[in-house]
Amino acid sequence: MAMLLQISTYLQQWLYSRQSVRADDKSPDAVRFGVLSTAMINPASIIHPVETHPGAVITAIASRNLKAAQVAAKRYSIERAYGSYEELLQDPEIDAIYISLPNGMHAEWAKKAMDAGKHVLIEKPAASNAEEATVIFDAAKKTNRVALEAFHWQFHPAAHVVRSLIESGRYGRVISTASRMTTPANSIPRGDIRWQYDLAGGSLMDMTYVVSSTRYFLDAGTPQRIDYAKARPLPSDKRVDEAMDARMYFKSEVAANSGLVKSDIKTDMNQPYIGHIVPRVWEAPSILIELEHANIYFYNFMMPHVFHYIEITDKRTGQKHTQKHYNFGPEWGACSEPWWSTYRYQLEAFVDKVTGKKPVHWISHEDSVAQMRTLDAIYEKSGLGKRPSNFTESKS
Repeated sequence: MAMLLQISTYLQQWLYSRQSVRADDKSPDAVRFGVLSTAMINPASIIHPVETHPGAVITAIASRNLKAAQVAAKRYSIERAYGSYEELLQDPEIDAIYISLPNGMHAEWAKKAMDAGKHVLIEKPAASNAEEATVIFDAAKKTNRVALEAFHWQFHPAAHVVRSLIESGRYGRVISTASRMTTPANSIPRGDIRWQYDLAGGSLMDMTYVVSSTRYFLDAGTPQRIDYAKARPLPSDKRVDEAMDARMYFKSEVAANSGLVKSDIKTDMNQPYIGHIVPRVWEAPSILIELEHANIYFYNFMMPHVFHYIEITDKRTGQKHTQKHYNFGPEWGACSEPWWSTYRYQLEAFVDKVTGKKPVHWISHEDSVAQMRTLDAIYEKSGLGKRPSNFTESKS
């Protein structure tokens, strides 16, 4: 289902990019982006969102293969193509770098970009582990650059509505959460970087949304304890998790809450077919939040712009009602469009931050480090150990 959602996002973003702001309508002070890599996610995550933002342009794209960069530049009408990452960072006409490199390369190039005076938007997860994440955000403070981990889903109004329902206290305290994300077997090729241990691969790293959603809706830091974390190792490399199941207990900071909240998470990048025949293509990333007086089920929290629903079941009456929110919400108000994707909402906030405005929503450095510490703790509990570092300060 995750792959179908990504394809749907590409189509949606392409369709609405036809409403793109013409070059002569762009602000003369538009934030000038450089894209570090020619990853498949780029059109949906940065290229098409920038096309519809009057305050942003993409000036250059880089790959270690110059031909690949030139092909991407021509296809998306990007002015410059570079055959090395270093050249992109040295371009004086670039303000911000979007980093869609493999996980294990995020810390090195984020720090190099900030040292070169650029702001950075870093694909999730921010780094291979908490130590690397700390290096990134310490560098942001030192260089006075903006650094944001790209948990795009968290910028969408639907997520804010769910959070406000919990915080309102009308349904009492939170008792438990259960978040899951899966992909049908064989949908991710075995040579894909997401399976590579040295690049910080694994299902928990790629599907880290399950931890992000849990922590966001509980307004929680790191878990107080982890009861268990069970990995299903990749047959060809036992250090990499095909799937991960874990149970954690968090201290929630949302209103009306006390005590610890039980939180289950499940990831599976190679989920078996039903009866070895039927792929579970209908499964989208989802989270169930149980409160004293209601259950809130958020279907497709990761890409709610494609489709989602929020189902609220009142325990006291048994009544169910469903909500959908594509714009407005408690944070954005009227400052958005119903066709904006999660990536477009994220871009709006990032450009505001870079240009000195107060973003409607933001993910703090402390939150991103806590996210990585949680992933590290789950990996350690599972016996696989946290993901390795390929980066040291001396390399930057």
